[in-house]
Amino acid sequence: MAETRPLKTSSTNKTDSINNSNRRMVPLSYVLTPIAIIFTALVVLALFSVMAPEPAKKPIKIKAPLVSVLSLVSQEVTFDIHSQGSIVPRTKTTLISEVSGVVTRVSNKFQVGGFFKKGEELLAVDDITYQVALLRAQAQLESAQAILIEEQARSQQAKEEWLLTGKTLEQAPVLALRTPQLKKAQAGVLAAQADLREAKVKLARTKIIAPYDAMLTAKQVDIGQYVTIGTSVANTFAVDYAEVRLPVKQRDLAFLNLSRIHQAIEVGANVELFYQLDGKKHLWNAKITRYEGVVDSTSRVYYFIAQIDDPYGVLANSKHDEIRIGTFVNAKVTGKNVANVTAIPLSAVYSGDTVYLVDNDNRLVIQKINILRNDTNFAYSTDAFPTNKRLILTKLATPISNMKLRVEGELDSPIKIENLAEQDADE
Repeated sequence: MAETRPLKTSSTNKTDSINNSNRRMVPLSYVLTPIAIIFTALVVLALFSVMAPEPAKKPIKIKAPLVSVLSLVSQEVTFDIHSQGSIVPRTKTTLISEVSGVVTRVSNKFQVGGFFKKGEELLAVDDITYQVALLRAQAQLESAQAILIEEQARSQQAKEEWLLTGKTLEQAPVLALRTPQLKKAQAGVLAAQADLREAKVKLARTKIIAPYDAMLTAKQVDIGQYVTIGTSVANTFAVDYAEVRLPVKQRDLAFLNLSRIHQAIEVGANVELFYQLDGKKHLWNAKITRYEGVVDSTSRVYYFIAQIDDPYGVLANSKHDEIRIGTFVNAKVTGKNVANVTAIPLSAVYSGDTVYLVDNDNRLVIQKINILRNDTNFAYSTDAFPTNKRLILTKLATPISNMKLRVEGELDSPIKIENLAEQDADE
């Protein structure tokens, strides 16, 4: 059988009763004293708050945004059209030899970059063969002329003998009057004259001369070289004037004097050509002489031709610096004059067609405008602007129509609010 042990409960119950008696012995004042202190402090703080003097109320000043303004004045504006292009010669020529022979003489200026006046000799081909041909042609002409004189005498004698028969010349047969022989002699003279002229031309062509005031760009032969008919000897271009092919956008055509372009040789539009080199701006004056009657199918632009006289400054009437062929230049074409146009700084135009104005009460006015044309600095409008409104140049963070503004240079007029709290309460 299992052994049963007795439970020990008397000692545990005794300990619990002692702890309970200790808890009941804490005084009540220990609990109420802290609560009383906190309550007293709150009462004192409330009394001080009620008895404290009310702080003085000061008006609140809010300054309106400060802006700089510009008066808008309409005026007559000359619109300039900007373009660019390369200087090209008005004429380029490849000189070829029309005779055969050895080059016996060349000019000292027969070098690339050499300048030749019109009619000046570049080089010469051996002409002995052509001098001999000229002498032969002269001898043949003299022989033909002698035959003609002889035949004229015989024809005259035949006419006199026929008249002795008592008949008229109209009744005589052509052989009796030697008419065919006379015509053959006359034809022989004409043929001899043609041969003589051809011989002179060939002899003259042994000298290659400049067809115009020209500059040499390339040479293919030199002294001692044998050339044949058709051999290229040099390349030249004209220097009396040069041209610039200027593209113009379609939207700019309305500002050019197109009605005058057909008479551009007399009254061509003025063009200023320029480029920057080593920090210096070089300028040349030119004029529009013609325009091409087609539109470029790729870029959709029109091309105008500007002419600049004596680009290299080698002619007697030249007073400007040279401008070399192939130079890329900018161009400013003088366009139409348009009246009653207002120029607005481009930085003061927003969203492409909106400006900010300030009225006499320094209130913001937001206005849309019609833009006639833009350039790099200004937008031009034909709208009429009231004199009591000025353009705002300063960018506004949050522009609101009719908002109060301050104008730079004028007395400040701050907005005074006596008591914002009272205003909020009234609302």
